[in-house]
Amino acid sequence: MINNQIKESIKNNSEELVQLRRTLHSEPELSFEEFKTTEFICDYLEKLGISYRKTNPTGVIAEIKGNPAGKTVALRGDMDALSIQQLNDVPYASKTDGKMHACGHDAHTSMLLIAAKALSEMKDQLPGNVRLFFQPAEEVAQGAKAMVAQGAMEGVDNVFGIHIWSQMPTNKVSCTPGPSFAAADLFTVKFKGRGGHGAIPEACIDAALVASSFVMNVQTVVSRTIDPQSPAVLTIGKMVVGTRFNVIAENAEIEGTVRTFHPETRDFIEKSLTQYAENVAAIYGATAEVEYTRGTDAVDNEEESAKLVQQVAAEAFGPDSVYNEKPTMGGEDFSAFLTKAPGSFALVGSGNPEKDTEWAHHHGNFNIDEDALATGAELYAQYAWAYLNK
Repeated sequence: MINNQIKESIKNNSEELVQLRRTLHSEPELSFEEFKTTEFICDYLEKLGISYRKTNPTGVIAEIKGNPAGKTVALRGDMDALSIQQLNDVPYASKTDGKMHACGHDAHTSMLLIAAKALSEMKDQLPGNVRLFFQPAEEVAQGAKAMVAQGAMEGVDNVFGIHIWSQMPTNKVSCTPGPSFAAADLFTVKFKGRGGHGAIPEACIDAALVASSFVMNVQTVVSRTIDPQSPAVLTIGKMVVGTRFNVIAENAEIEGTVRTFHPETRDFIEKSLTQYAENVAAIYGATAEVEYTRGTDAVDNEEESAKLVQQVAAEAFGPDSVYNEKPTMGGEDFSAFLTKAPGSFALVGSGNPEKDTEWAHHHGNFNIDEDALATGAELYAQYAWAYLNK
């Protein structure tokens, strides 16, 4: 199933792979601002002779053309950074204060570039085509949708993505059938009461009291109305209420997020949020306005594709490399590609306590064990080869 030429190419380019990642790490760009990163990728692809086109405003879609009569498999690597101050002291630290690759997207881009190099060296042997997505704006859950809207998935038969994962041991590979990342939604609730002097509460409707009651009661949507075997998380992350210590608040605004795996659970919570807000407001004589925004869908690994990833990993890196990481309630906009074709999303471990790379994603001390880069690059390329040769 695996191709030894790919394995040898990744091995021979492992030093370049590390350097690519360090270069990208030192020059982070935020979502839809990845202009230099886009040019960096285009320059590299031109040197490899791989055709590509830019997407708007940032991002690149490239194609390694083998047998035109064969299938097309797509490989995705995201490339945006975060508004986070880098805290760890490394030689390749971010050159821009307040911006950092704190989630591993620099690794994804560099791994996909080296995978592209390996596949381009053997394009005449490919029984199909490999499409490459260098995706912007994953962190704001808009980049995958933008690429799909610009034709990224047209003619694609299968799609595969990778995420470096600091919570797994270095070089372990996890890709289980079924949900792996949750649907991630956000909501805003605005309560309107009647403000007034803090010494005259009988003339007022206290929006702070209404909002507080909602925060305490809305958790029962999950704890008392959802099947415990259908995972769901409802989090209130922000509440703004009041203007002064002796003024009863007229307005309160709450923001939060909902994470689910199953569509029916998602639908139920969305409906219940409005019911709870309106009924709590009615108890106090206030009004409520709810805005519910669906973000990313759940990443649901197609069974055949996920099992192919496991088989490829076992053959390429040994049976012990296959790991069973539990699903996360985190969101991933890779799901937008899965609405257009079957596919799977794998995790590649990069956590190593000896190298201090077990920090949580989105932390200022986040870093990766660079030994995992070659594993990710080879997994990209070997999966494409295995799928096209099925």
